[in-house]
Amino acid sequence: MPAIKRQKTSYPGVFFIEGVSSATGKTERIYYIRYRKNGKIIEEKAGYQLEDDMTPARANRKRALRIIGDELSNADRRQAEKAAKEAIDNKLTISKLWEKYLMQRPDLKGITTDKNRYENYIRPTLGDKEPSDLLPLDVDRLRLKLLKTRKPGTVKNVLELLRRIINFGVKKRLCEGAKFKIEMPSVNNLKTEDLSPDQLSSLLKAIEKDTHLQAGNMMLLTLYTGMRRGEMFRLQWKDIDFERGFINLINPKGGKDQRIPLNEAGRGLLNSIKRTSSYVFPGRKDKQRTDIHKAVNAIRDKAGLPKTFRALHGLRHVYASMLASSGQVDLFTLQRLLTHKSPLMTQRYAHLRDEAIKKAASVAGEIIENARISIMEEKKEANR
Repeated sequence: MPAIKRQKTSYPGVFFIEGVSSATGKTERIYYIRYRKNGKIIEEKAGYQLEDDMTPARANRKRALRIIGDELSNADRRQAEKAAKEAIDNKLTISKLWEKYLMQRPDLKGITTDKNRYENYIRPTLGDKEPSDLLPLDVDRLRLKLLKTRKPGTVKNVLELLRRIINFGVKKRLCEGAKFKIEMPSVNNLKTEDLSPDQLSSLLKAIEKDTHLQAGNMMLLTLYTGMRRGEMFRLQWKDIDFERGFINLINPKGGKDQRIPLNEAGRGLLNSIKRTSSYVFPGRKDKQRTDIHKAVNAIRDKAGLPKTFRALHGLRHVYASMLASSGQVDLFTLQRLLTHKSPLMTQRYAHLRDEAIKKAASVAGEIIENARISIMEEKKEANR
C-alpha cells in the first residue's frame, strides 16, 4: 500500500494529508503539527478541515501553545483524561457505597423498600457525592423537598437510610464519614387505633360476606393473635405447632425468631384454611405473598370504618387494646404477646390497663360500701 502523501502549508511544522472523515464519510484535509518539546519530537493530529473547522492558521496556533506548555499534547491530554476517569472510578460516592452495601446485605429485611427510597430520593440528589463532601445544606434541601409531599415518617426513613449507608462505609473503612450530624425530623408514630363494639361488629359482618379467600382470614388472625402483616405473609404451615398450641414467627420485626400462643379461635381459623402451598397465605404461583392492601381495605370500607384506619396494623392495635382493657393481662405479658422488643412500645396501652384496674377497684369499693350500708340499715332497724 503506497504511503500517504504529506503536503506542506505556509506554516512551519504544519502539514496535512487527504483522508476520510469518520463522522461525515467525506474526503477532506486532516491537519497535523510537528514540534520539539523537552528534546523530543512530537507529531500529532490537529484536526479535520470540515469536521473540526481546522485551518493551517489554527493548527499553527495549537502548535505554538503546545510548545510553550499552555496546551497539553494529545498524549498528555489522553493521560490526564485517563487519570481523571480513574479518580472518578475510585471515588467512593454514596452510590458506590450503596452498591457495596447491597452486595454484603442482599437479604436484609425491608431491602426492597430501601431500594425504592434510595432510587427515588437519595440517588438523584446525593448519589454522586462522597460522604465527606456532603454539606448540611445538601441534606437540608433533601429534607425540605421531601417534607413538601411526604410524611415526616417517610422523610425520617429516607434520612436514616442515608445515614446507614454512610455508617456502613465508615465501619468498613471505605471512606470518611459526613462532617456533621444528620438530623432526623421529629415523628410521632405512637398512633393507637381502636374500634368501638359497633364498629367491630360491622367489620366481622363485612369479613363474613367478603369472597376474598385470604383477606378476611388474615384480618381475623390478626384479631386472634396480634400478628403483623409481614409475619402472616411469611407464615408457613411448618411454623404452626398445632400439638403444643404455638405459632413460630420466623424473622419477625425484632430480628430474633419468636413464638406466640395459638388460641382456640386461631386454631379453628387455621384448620379451616385449605392447604394449597407451603405458605398459609400464599401469593402468586403459591410463593410468598407481598401485598394484600386492596383486598383488606375493601373490607374495611364495606364495614364503614374510617379511611385512616389501617386494615391490618389497626387490628393489631385492637387486639392489644382488648387485652389491656380486660384487666386480666399485665403489660409484661402483653409485650411478650406482641413481640415488642422494648417495653416502651407496649407502654402506649398502659392507660387502658389502668382504667381496667380502676374499674376492678371500683367493684371492690362497691361491694364493701354495699356491705357497710346493709350493716347500718340493720343497726337502724335494731334501734327502732
